[in-house]
Amino acid sequence: MFVRIFRLPMSGPDDVSGLKALIDAGEIMPDEVLAVLGKTEGNGCVNDFTRGFSNLAFQILLSEAGGQSREEVTNRVAFIMSGGTEGIMSPHATVFTHRESDGKSTSRANSDKRLVIGISHSKVLRPEDIGRTSQVDIVAEAVDDAIADAGIESRADVHFVQIKCPLLTSNRIEEARKRGEEVVTHDTYKSMGYSRGASALGVAVALGEVKREAITDSIICNDWSLYSSVASTSAGVEIMNCEIIVMGNAIGAEGDLIIGHSVMQDTIDANAVREALEGIALPENSTPAEANQSRIVNAFAKAEADPSGHIRGVRHTMLDDSDINNTRMARAVVSAVIASIVNDPMIFVSGGAEHQGPSGGGPVAIIAHV
Repeated sequence: MFVRIFRLPMSGPDDVSGLKALIDAGEIMPDEVLAVLGKTEGNGCVNDFTRGFSNLAFQILLSEAGGQSREEVTNRVAFIMSGGTEGIMSPHATVFTHRESDGKSTSRANSDKRLVIGISHSKVLRPEDIGRTSQVDIVAEAVDDAIADAGIESRADVHFVQIKCPLLTSNRIEEARKRGEEVVTHDTYKSMGYSRGASALGVAVALGEVKREAITDSIICNDWSLYSSVASTSAGVEIMNCEIIVMGNAIGAEGDLIIGHSVMQDTIDANAVREALEGIALPENSTPAEANQSRIVNAFAKAEADPSGHIRGVRHTMLDDSDINNTRMARAVVSAVIASIVNDPMIFVSGGAEHQGPSGGGPVAIIAHV
């Protein structure tokens, strides 16, 4: 089996025409689809229903095209939609598929590493689990499952872990209260950060970046010295479990794709983007030459407004604006930085990087053809 990736522009959250055209042409069989990772043009906040709307559209397409129920499709495929395409970021979906070897990709040395993808679905979380160590443990177990699904032997070969996790709503908070349980916060927007942070620490535990005994409920979204260098987590109202996509390289994998990553230290850390390019053997020029640029499949990153209120020693106002949420501003900044280097605005940047890279920064990964 080898992985193929298709990056498809979207004219709206329900636009699945790109994938439908590939299926109709026989380029993709419905049962080959492993995951759909999308950027939708909502606000990325609690009430961003473009994520669920997009999920539904892709689920219906694959269900009808493959002759499976929606439940069968959702159990087999990871659907992760991240809301918010502020600035120059272009709405799109990245479709990951796997296919039987055609014998054309086996001529390279067996020691070469190529891209592999693994997915998993965690068990359903209770509202009182969100943002607490119980979520950390649930995610760590699910990440282990996804790594095994990908066939990755060394944790060092994991370069990006994308997770969709749940958030709290007023109804979910009330449901927990009726059972005598207390939730981590009654602020539904803050619950997104707690869920993202706990999920990221689950990745860190699974990959050995942070020891499990170092994590308590009180350090989640408080101790920023603990983080994962490859976690990218996004919270949404459309889900109550966690869906995981693990991206890495493995010996023996076929195909012509490879992934590399680095860690942005802040929202304008262009050097980290160049380091990620170097990791996939692209030159670290400020803009890749046209021939090399065509090798890039997609770039993925996390973004956040530095919680200290400063970037490189000077004050920023992203945290003080009551009209525009700071995660929306951070997405706009980071997507512009990355797009200026890869020369392409159709990239994946998710906001809110709690425990995902150092405080104020976040991981960045790039997939390219060898």
